[in-house]
Amino acid sequence: MADDTRPQRTATLTIDGQNFELPIHSPTAGPDVLDIRKLYAQAGVFTYDPGFTSTASCDSTITFIDGDKGELLHRGYPIDQLAGRSHYLEVCYLLLYGELPSSDQLEDFENRVTMHTMLHEQMRNFFSGFRRDAHPMAIMVGVAGAMAAFYHDSTDISDPWQREVASIRLIAKMPTIAAWAYKYSVGQPFVYPRNDLTYAENFLHMCFSVPAAEYHVDPILARAMDRIFTLHADHEQNASTSTVRLASSSGANPFACIAAGIACLWGPAHGGANQACLEMLREIGTPDRIPEYIARAKDKDDPFRLMGFGHRVYKNFDPRAKVMKESADEVLDLLGVENNPLLKTAKELEKQALEDDYFVSKKLFPNVDFYSGIILEAMGFPTAMFTPIFALSRTVGWISQWKEQLSDPQLKIGRPRQLYLGETERDYVDIESR
Repeated sequence: MADDTRPQRTATLTIDGQNFELPIHSPTAGPDVLDIRKLYAQAGVFTYDPGFTSTASCDSTITFIDGDKGELLHRGYPIDQLAGRSHYLEVCYLLLYGELPSSDQLEDFENRVTMHTMLHEQMRNFFSGFRRDAHPMAIMVGVAGAMAAFYHDSTDISDPWQREVASIRLIAKMPTIAAWAYKYSVGQPFVYPRNDLTYAENFLHMCFSVPAAEYHVDPILARAMDRIFTLHADHEQNASTSTVRLASSSGANPFACIAAGIACLWGPAHGGANQACLEMLREIGTPDRIPEYIARAKDKDDPFRLMGFGHRVYKNFDPRAKVMKESADEVLDLLGVENNPLLKTAKELEKQALEDDYFVSKKLFPNVDFYSGIILEAMGFPTAMFTPIFALSRTVGWISQWKEQLSDPQLKIGRPRQLYLGETERDYVDIESR
């Protein structure tokens, strides 16, 4: 939380000749923050910041992004180190509790997650209530929210133990929900989780195993899946995380808050970027058409844009992309691209873009969405499953932010204000006189 015991710097705001002193908070990293909480009470004005792109909505100690440097830190640890040397459940522990675990702590945490991967058997009925062609994200929103109807012993947000149990349940059960949504969409029987598999192995097994044949999870694919989970675990105060925080500020139960986050992530401008990238590759079609589309991307008068290149936050490079590229290369070496025109096009597009001065000068490098889409496509996931996989990866970030917000003594229900440009007060006119 903001440290109000340090010597305070202030900024002076002058409105109609009257001065107002506003405190300035200095973070441990990132730009200073102008505190305007008392501005309306003192000066009678609001600030105007559509999209909240220049507004710090909370204090946080979880994740820090420096877009100019291409830096992403979880509790101070660089994402490339975590993705390269750690694994997803260890990163989950770090995000939830603030420090890397000891071997005993990690073993205990992994056991607790593993013991909660099963869904209540009656929840199977929820899946059969959806149409077969329902989008998996629609199913995930509904089932995640419905967990509050089944797990009453972890909905009291005032009880620290119930908050803890809800956290473990959500991390443990989200892969099962996502995998069952996939199985339902392709008309295959649900596969129950297995306690002898790792988190990533278990998810792949639930998605791709069938009763008629034994399914062996290749360790390269499991490692790639784990990296996808890790690289998407948290990303500071993005749209879905802010949605979770806003929902939690009302006192909503944890399952409702996470369902709200999933719903927000569903938007194509947020969680659907890797799906949009694959759709772009399908539009390009074959490697011989890449020069045509690169030329279109350079043309300011052409609406076409290369999806999966550049990033709104990262102005240099996406620090997650390097690790994801390594996984993409490993997966494609394992599975091959010879018989998959889409993947051949992706590899050639990456090569040509990285050699093109236009994209290099503008630092439009392939980002995490470009490579994650390639990996998921190669594994056999339909594009409709890309965002659900993003959602199960991001669940731990949402929960960590949710828990942090609930522990904030300054917590108030979120209530953004507006610049009203509508009609002022006017009298009602009876319909006969209109």
